[in-house]
Amino acid sequence: MGEIKVSPDYNWFRSTVPLKKIIVDDDDSKIWSLYDAGPRSIRCPLIFLPPVSGTADVFFQQILALTGWGYRVIALQYPVYWDHLEFCDGFRKLLDHLQLDKVHLFGASLGGFLAQKFAEYTHKSPRVHSLILCNAFSDTSIFNQTWTANSFWLMPAFMLKKIVLGNFSSGPVDPMMADAIDFMVDRLESLGQSELASRLTLNCQNSYVEPHKIRDIPVTIMDVFDQSALSTEAKEEMYKLYPNARRAHLKTGGNFPYLCRSAEVNLYVQIHLLQFHGTKYAAIDPSVVSAEELEVQKGRLALSQEEP
Repeated sequence: MGEIKVSPDYNWFRSTVPLKKIIVDDDDSKIWSLYDAGPRSIRCPLIFLPPVSGTADVFFQQILALTGWGYRVIALQYPVYWDHLEFCDGFRKLLDHLQLDKVHLFGASLGGFLAQKFAEYTHKSPRVHSLILCNAFSDTSIFNQTWTANSFWLMPAFMLKKIVLGNFSSGPVDPMMADAIDFMVDRLESLGQSELASRLTLNCQNSYVEPHKIRDIPVTIMDVFDQSALSTEAKEEMYKLYPNARRAHLKTGGNFPYLCRSAEVNLYVQIHLLQFHGTKYAAIDPSVVSAEELEVQKGRLALSQEEP
């Protein structure tokens, strides 16, 4: 197992895209780690926010594919932040440091929740131009852990890892999903106690999204029809919250479709970003749009032919 870690694509990614470390807070221990790939002339890139167990490189397949089509893509890893306001303030400082006025956000699970909270936090002076929410949620109470959220910082790393692993698929899965789970377990192992404790705290601390503050932002909700950590109720709540959102449904993909169903995820990301082509908020180099649009149309066609 562990196929992804030794795959040519992953090794090519690690050898060609440098990992940058940036400090924007007064506290030097708060380090943002990120991969920034694609044309620097793009001022409104797509930024990927990982789930609790993820590091910035879990989105390597999106970075490779999307930059190949001319997009600027940033994937990042959070420093240790213990509440949503602190995270939002740090993320705003990071965007200022990168000289990015507005961005598109793709958030997976916890990343999706934080993306919504950041859009809400900056609603008076908007920094988020659009949202792609993958297996995301809008209210932390769905995990029934709000009462333990304040004690995660006390728990040893092995205990925290056990809590996270409890949400991973345990039933039979196809080989690609098994590889994705193996890779995420490996990424989880690379996280320290404070990183894990802070992410679980953000994931479970009592909080919800206020939709009236972000109702004008274009949203795509991406979710899977097979087993994932999200309940049907949580998914329905997202649909209710964003009645005008585009929906990107994957028949299968589990908790980590960006790893095991990357071609479909990449296609849905392109379809979402198409609406901004030709504007100053395009995440793509204008010179490659026509060729890229052709690829999307081909992909759309292939996808529609696969529908039952």
